[in-house]
Amino acid sequence: MEWLKKLLEGKGLSEEQIKAIVSGVEENYQGYVPKHRFDEVNEAKKKLESDVKDRDKQLADLKKNAGDNEELTKQIEQLQADNQAATEKYEAAMTELRMSTAVKLALAGEVHDPDIVTSLLDKSKIELDDNGAIKAGLDEQVKALRESKAFLFVQKEQQNKKPQFKGLTPAEGRDNNGGEQQSQGGGLAAAVAAHYTQN
Repeated sequence: MEWLKKLLEGKGLSEEQIKAIVSGVEENYQGYVPKHRFDEVNEAKKKLESDVKDRDKQLADLKKNAGDNEELTKQIEQLQADNQAATEKYEAAMTELRMSTAVKLALAGEVHDPDIVTSLLDKSKIELDDNGAIKAGLDEQVKALRESKAFLFVQKEQQNKKPQFKGLTPAEGRDNNGGEQQSQGGGLAAAVAAHYTQN
């Protein structure tokens, strides 16, 4: 979050205000994947897909060249099956990552804990567009959750609430004229002490 601190310092905010804003951002966006990190993972995925295709082609060529060697053919078939399973597992994990990230971004600021709300959604009904944004299937589920589990959602007045800064409170024990004023607790203590000294 160094970039955010530098940005806020440039705007002339105090150290205390910067800390409050940065901690609020870190708390509200904990677990989110930054776009540049998502792009890196996406590029890695594309490279792995390309590598898998190359490997499949090599295995197919090897199988053709193996001819009648039954043992070698079995090993190649096993490698192809393992390769297919690994590819499917990887694609499922990437789909889950894209889905979770899109849902959390869509729910940002609306819920207290995006992880809990995300786990309650039926992701098979949610559709993403080519850019990884939610196309359909989320609004209906969020509406139903908002009605059945309203405590998970931030109230509208809290969403629009601006941070309030408070100053010092006046010292207790003085009246408006500057004279000493006995607090209620002090008055009670005096009354109890007087009662016991009389007895």
